[in-house]
Amino acid sequence: MTAELICSRAACRARATHEIVWRNPRIHDEGREKIWLACEEHRDFLSEYLRARDFPVTVRAGAAA
Repeated sequence: MTAELICSRAACRARATHEIVWRNPRIHDEGREKIWLACEEHRDFLSEYLRARDFPVTVRAGAAA
């Protein structure tokens, strides 16, 4: 049984369709990645939230289990 992947946006229960890969360069080395999941509606909101803090961000289509 595979669990459905849910968007990381607070209070959102939609199925995730993207991975937002990021790190905080002030505390994480280049090998560390953190991943937030995003639905189509919140993909831009979540990625822009991180970019506004000068974090390196990559958005990948699809959300892997």
